Amino acid sequence: MKKYLLIALSIMLFAATSFNASAQKLQGPDADYIKANYTKYEYQIPMRDGKKLFTSVYVPKDQSKKYPFMMDRTPYSVGPYGTDKYKGSLGPSSLFTHDGYIFVYQDVRGRWMSEGIYQEMTPELESHKTKKDVDEGTDTYDTIDWLLKHIPNNNGKVGVWGISYPGFYTTTSLLSRHPALVAASPQAPIADLYRDDAFHNGAFMLVANFGFYPFFTNRQDDKPTQAQGFNVDFGTEDGYDYYFKMGSVKHTNDIYLKNYKDTVRLWNEMLDHPDYDQHWKDRNVLTHLHDIKTAVLVTGGWYDAEDLYGAINTYKTLVKENPTTPIYFSMGPFVHGGWSRGPGDHLGDVEFGGAQGEYYREKIEFAFFSHYLKGTDTDIPRISTFETGVNQWKNYKTWPPKEAVEKNLYFLPGGKLSFDEPTNTGDDNDAFISDPNKPVPFIEQIDNDMKREYMTADQRFASRRPDVLTYETDVLDNDVTLAGNIWANLKVSTTGTDADWVVKVIDVYPDSTKDNKFTDKDTHLSGYQQMVRSEAMRGKYRNGFDKPEPFVPGEISPVNFELQDILHTFKKGHRIMVQVQSTWFPLIDRNPQVFENIMKAGDNDFKKATNKVYTSKDHPSYLKVRVM
Repeated sequence: MKKYLLIALSIMLFAATSFNASAQKLQGPDADYIKANYTKYEYQIPMRDGKKLFTSVYVPKDQSKKYPFMMDRTPYSVGPYGTDKYKGSLGPSSLFTHDGYIFVYQDVRGRWMSEGIYQEMTPELESHKTKKDVDEGTDTYDTIDWLLKHIPNNNGKVGVWGISYPGFYTTTSLLSRHPALVAASPQAPIADLYRDDAFHNGAFMLVANFGFYPFFTNRQDDKPTQAQGFNVDFGTEDGYDYYFKMGSVKHTNDIYLKNYKDTVRLWNEMLDHPDYDQHWKDRNVLTHLHDIKTAVLVTGGWYDAEDLYGAINTYKTLVKENPTTPIYFSMGPFVHGGWSRGPGDHLGDVEFGGAQGEYYREKIEFAFFSHYLKGTDTDIPRISTFETGVNQWKNYKTWPPKEAVEKNLYFLPGGKLSFDEPTNTGDDNDAFISDPNKPVPFIEQIDNDMKREYMTADQRFASRRPDVLTYETDVLDNDVTLAGNIWANLKVSTTGTDADWVVKVIDVYPDSTKDNKFTDKDTHLSGYQQMVRSEAMRGKYRNGFDKPEPFVPGEISPVNFELQDILHTFKKGHRIMVQVQSTWFPLIDRNPQVFENIMKAGDNDFKKATNKVYTSKDHPSYLKVRVM
């Protein structure tokens, strides 16, 4: 259980600068400095509809100069509560604490000590005709207005930042369109809940959500509280076994969550809406990101297991819809929020050539806010992306880089992978038996959480299974750098009426590769199959996430889906590998391979099926990539 709670806790710890509302006491590297140099105040700031939002404000004791605001709006608590109880750190990093800002932390509407009713990813409104038309944009506007008028010695400029869920609230702060909001940094922001945390191309993200919601939910009413949510007692470290014994996810309510009534509503919002219906469309903030004047730094990590989609698509949408606004983009070799603290020098067995977290915090994040809030003369590249494989930061003027050329990487008979298209005709294919009652694990280790290391983990355990197809290039004669998004274009068939399709892009190391200082004692980098990018697609959504359709058994069908962006170099002497499979458990829930509402599937509905991937000129399967 303790390991699993790291999912929920780490999200909260990254999202809020510090989190421990129950203890009411926090320590950090700057704890003594903060108490000596800042005075803490607490306010209930009124919104236009009369509701009040609890806000902690840390003001520098040195009042000889004016300071800009740095604000974090969060659903994860601004604790500790009490003007005599201080956070152990302030701002995005220590650099901000010692440079002097007015730091503002706010419990968002309906959470913790703020009034109002909470909504999951509050639907944003395009117009606000009355005082009752409120959303996160109006709440941000009203908060900024109040701060400017009531907190002395401010310089009239506001910056907002936040990671994960607070990243969403940072994005919605842009919708306030307040003239004093001059800089914002949505970091790993949830953008479209259906595509970020809840589902990936229609496949339900089981392990991440089930452990998160009981702990996340602390109230569903208008009564402020400091009470926390609940911890699920898993009773085992074996998550694969735990979720398999759970059976259909419909059992979560009648068996597994029956003692967690406060969390049932949010959990059931996902179970009740497996299709991309209006519930999810209302929670897609990307559709509102127009007419933005605020400078924005969108930050993400290449190995973000939670909100990779959000960071990449928030940036792309902002650039497209606001061509004259300064929009910056940074992607590093980080897990979810990993840039905010820690060295960022490795993930699992894979090293990144030094402390990349420190580089981001000083050269990118601190430089960005200093420039826009304090007027420092800093030349900040618009695009700062880390190229994995060779472990170098690269700067570009656009993303994806204009130099990247689209190419197709084809699956060929005999498990071959090549940029040369197939010449064989007919219906050549590779078949495997997919059995949801013996699903492929998403990681080799025994654990009961979503180990983020899975995003770089060795895939040899999977390539040795008969229900995983493997395609591989010859040994590379030159470096091959992929930059930008990857699209899987599959031609498939199944003997069932539904199937999941999981595609993994893998960097295969030479046998001569030596272990590094981070390599696990039970692993060797000789022949290591490092996962670089992966994604799942629930086949019934192949023609639209709002339009599930069954497969016709045995009929060849196109299944096309996006694997998200990468910037990775497959070095000379390495190989590029692609794996295809139909189960990925318990990262995603099991598909019964029968066309139905999977959230209501019976335990006896899960059936074997023979799935095929076609590899001929008549029915080509390939990845569309961008090659530098």
